[in-house]
Amino acid sequence: MKKSLETPIKLNKTVALCIAAYQEDPDYLRKCLQSVKRLTYPGIKVVMVIDGNSEDDLYMMDIFSEVMGRDKSATYIWKNNYHVKGPGETDESHKESSQHVTQLVLSNKSICIMQKWGGKREVMYTAFRALGRSVDYVQVCDSDTMLDPASSVEMVKVLEEDPMVGGVGGDVQILNKYDSWISFLSSVRYWMAFNIERACQSYFGCVQCISGPLGMYRNSLLHEFVEDWYNQEFMGSQCSFGDDRHLTNRVLSLGYATKYTARSKCLTETPIEYLRWLNQQTRWSKSYFREWLYNAMWFHKHHLWMTYEAVITGFFPFFLIATVIQLFYRGKIWNILLFLLTVQLVGLIKSSFASCLRGNIVMVFMSLYSVLYMSSLLPAKMFAIATINKAGWGTSGRKTIVVNFIGLIPVSVWFTILLGGVIFTIYKESKKPFSESKQTVLIVGTLLYACYWVMLLTLYVVLINKCGRRKKGQQKGQYTCHTSRVEIHTYLYKEVIENQGQRDIYSPSILPKKKLHVLPSEYKKKSKLRMLWTPDLKGEAKHEIHQVKVYWGLLDPKSRLRHPEDETYIRGQNA
Repeated sequence: MKKSLETPIKLNKTVALCIAAYQEDPDYLRKCLQSVKRLTYPGIKVVMVIDGNSEDDLYMMDIFSEVMGRDKSATYIWKNNYHVKGPGETDESHKESSQHVTQLVLSNKSICIMQKWGGKREVMYTAFRALGRSVDYVQVCDSDTMLDPASSVEMVKVLEEDPMVGGVGGDVQILNKYDSWISFLSSVRYWMAFNIERACQSYFGCVQCISGPLGMYRNSLLHEFVEDWYNQEFMGSQCSFGDDRHLTNRVLSLGYATKYTARSKCLTETPIEYLRWLNQQTRWSKSYFREWLYNAMWFHKHHLWMTYEAVITGFFPFFLIATVIQLFYRGKIWNILLFLLTVQLVGLIKSSFASCLRGNIVMVFMSLYSVLYMSSLLPAKMFAIATINKAGWGTSGRKTIVVNFIGLIPVSVWFTILLGGVIFTIYKESKKPFSESKQTVLIVGTLLYACYWVMLLTLYVVLINKCGRRKKGQQKGQYTCHTSRVEIHTYLYKEVIENQGQRDIYSPSILPKKKLHVLPSEYKKKSKLRMLWTPDLKGEAKHEIHQVKVYWGLLDPKSRLRHPEDETYIRGQNA
């Protein structure tokens, strides 16, 4: 029976959170685990698997024990993994070690396993295989992700709403968006991708990729295809990336719907260097085109929108490249200028709509992303297709950043083609006299284009300087909170532990529409509730008040759990 998201549900389903870690930055990993401890879903099991078992990887296990509690968690260093035996190990001893890992996972609420390197898919497989069918839902998470306290609850609500929903993803936002221009543009692009594009896909039940930082699947479905998912091959090579997209496609292949909920949120790290970002986009493009072919086999099982969107997004890059080359080599100079102005105008219209929808002027910078798409993503997509059968070039760890300069080759070739077209067109046009009207069009168009860029770049510099000062203030112990008009809204979670062994989870009403500057030790009163503020997500961020734990979280206004006085709060058994 299909339920409404506003209908109270019992939180009696078992959930396991699987965290994949590989050479993670210690600060990001610590913040990730601290956010995991704040999850409000009762009795959630935590399984972190580290891809690598050398001494250089031990720091991640130490952080896990430190944050999760050495007396409340277990750790295990595995010399092998489920598919590769250790040195001198027999088939029988390998089977015994695999069974031991499974038993450890089943008998501990929080466990960290270090295993022989095999890639992210191997890490995820270990968690899935060890859990078996012991839980109802499996949540996935990356080690650089900070989860909202209600993220698990909100995804469970979607899966409980409709039994034909096989998987659900949440709203992934950028943690380090002000660290560089590339991370800032990625942040506005992420908002568009999740809150418009995937929200639209979710309406038709066909989200094509449930992101690795925040997703949840029905465990019963997961074990129907986990072996086929792990053993995926393409053009004779075993696939070593695109794990999350293929996992989503496997759910869609069974005829189940995939959904997105903006009520479940997280913050994740994104590359701040151009080359690392380019390598990431190339890798994602490879998996997109590979999964596009696989996805086409299941169009008939889902809404027509899935076919329409796949065809448009799949062929659009080729159409755009052909149009640009045709225009730059066979058009006129004012045609090129008109094309550039049109691209920015369309981007400005799109970003203005997003600004109104989000209620934040920062989305106007989305119009700049079109230039990044034209200059870098297009050649990266073509290079991804040309090297789609290459299994290498995986994700690098964040502890030691590895930069791959190969990604510059397609970008350099593309710039050479465009520059050659401009020079050729100018040379061709110089042989003919320019009319006064053409000269006027060129001058006015060039001035408009230049003014547009100067205006946006000035706004960007002002924004970065403002956020930089705010960041320095936070480092001094002051936390600056913007409410109601930014992409992340600050709430407080209140968890009441009753004598009957049950818990009620809810949050107070929205904070005033104003900017607040408070110190961690200060308290505010709102709706007869005492609120504790802490900078960032460091520390436990809680205060005991008559068996009440007050937590600091990140949520959108629409996603807040209701106050008990509204008589629509969530109530469930405490595991």
